[in-house]
This record gives sequence, structure tokens and C-alpha cells, in this order.
Amino acid sequence: MRFGKRAMLGTRAAALLLLSLVAGCTAIRPGGLSGGQVIVRRPFSHEEFAPVLRRFVVGQGLVDYAALRADPKPLERYYFLLSKYSPGSDPDLFPTEQDRLAYWLNAYNAAVLKTVLAHDPISSVTEIRPRFPLSFLPGKSGFYLFQRVTLGGKSTSLHCLENRVIQKRFGDPRVHFALSPAARGGPPLRPRPYVAARLDKQLDEAARAFVAEERNVKVDDEERVVYLSSIFDWYEDDFLGWYKKKFPGQEPALVRVAALYASGEQAGALERAAAYEVRFRAFDWRLNDRGDMQ
Repeated sequence: MRFGKRAMLGTRAAALLLLSLVAGCTAIRPGGLSGGQVIVRRPFSHEEFAPVLRRFVVGQGLVDYAALRADPKPLERYYFLLSKYSPGSDPDLFPTEQDRLAYWLNAYNAAVLKTVLAHDPISSVTEIRPRFPLSFLPGKSGFYLFQRVTLGGKSTSLHCLENRVIQKRFGDPRVHFALSPAARGGPPLRPRPYVAARLDKQLDEAARAFVAEERNVKVDDEERVVYLSSIFDWYEDDFLGWYKKKFPGQEPALVRVAALYASGEQAGALERAAAYEVRFRAFDWRLNDRGDMQ
């Protein structure tokens, strides 16, 4: 999730802010496992994540948090591995760019699940606040910025992981369709982990699945409006910058980006709508919990 631009601060003010930020954070620590209970393979394998997704992702990418809460050990084993190894700590385990990106995508999605369980029960990630002295801050910052997950022995936030690692290092905007932020308005969690050998195909599938949902991309010919998910608004620079590089000479536009992953009637509708007004839908911050749908 993206946040506003940082203001310039004096040295003393910056130091006080840093101390406040640290004090307001919550560490999401690995469970009580030992190295002997998990096995690291070369190259790094995501086989420990596969049963988590297979068992607990249901319906249209919702999560059965009640079942996951009752049996968190599969997720704990995978998160333990993530906490010990990463492309930064052990580059030999991640020989290709695809290996590295697959790791970060899976790490983000697993860390989101782990963080939700750490604050269970909640009905929205917006309920989570930073600790004192920043507990007055509202909104989503408590979940995405002030929860500190451990990856490869280093502490980071979900916000930093998405924007400073995944998008900045790899420059592929399809990642915004692959990262599931535990909110119904975001991309649904896929039932299989991302793997290097099929990563390009998996990212295309995630993009096509997201664009195909009417709640994310809808053309209204009568109003001459294209309604897009807030995801396109928040990451507009990522999408348009990538489009400009991929299609030099063409005017970059969000509708054109969406059209790349549309098919059938939707593709034709987006082609007609090239000159329509674009409006962004309000984001649904309710937890992506299967239980709430029953």
C-alpha cells in the first residue's frame, strides 16, 4: 500500500520521529520452531507454502482464517524458513531473477497471513493501530507500515517490501495483481505459490483474473466512463512507466494497460473506451475472510 510523500525534517525532528516509529512497531516473530523441523532446499523451494494455500484459500481467493487459526503449523514452518533465508541473506539459494521475485511475492503473501493471525480476530486490517506513542494514527498504516516481519534475518514492513523491494527492484507492475493485502478490494490470494519456472505465466494469469472481475474493470458506454479498481490509481506511475517502455511511441493510459489483460467482449469494450473518463472505485478494506461470506 502506498502512503503520502515524506516531508523534509530537521535532524532532531527526524531522530524523534525515528524513535517514535520504532516504538510504534510490532514484531511479527516466527513461531517456536527449530532449524531441524524445516529443510531448506537449493534452489529455495516454496513447497512448504503450497499446502497452506491449498488448504486455506477457498472460493474466489478468500481465506479460511478459522481453519488456519486452528492449525497454524504449516504457515509457521514456511514463515520460519522465510525468516532465516532470503535473496539478500543467501543469494546462492536464488540463482535467477525469477527465483528472487517468486520469493518476495510469496514472502509478502505469507507475511500478510501471519500478521492477520497475530491480531486475530479482526474484520479489517484498518483496525490495527501502531503502538504508543503512535497509536493515535488512523487507517491502514498500522498494518502495512508498523508491523515488522522478519525475512532473511532482517526486519521490514509490508509497505517497504511491496514498494522498495518488489516493485523498485523488478519493475514489473503485474506484481500489483499478485500481492494479496488481506482486503477484499485487493487481488485474491492464488491457490498455488509463485515459482520461478512458471512465474511469467503465473503473473499473466493473476493480471487477467484481476482485470476480468467487473468490480476492478468496468466499461459504462452510456456514461462514457471506465471504472477501475483503486489499485490502478495508487500505482499509476508504475503502470504507465512500464507501458511507456514496453510500447514506445504510444500514449500510455491505464485503460490501455487494462486492455492488455482483457479478452473477448471486455477487450473490445476497452478498445472503444479509449477516450472515456476514468473513475476509480472505493477500495473495500473488509478482511478477505471466508467466514464473513457464510
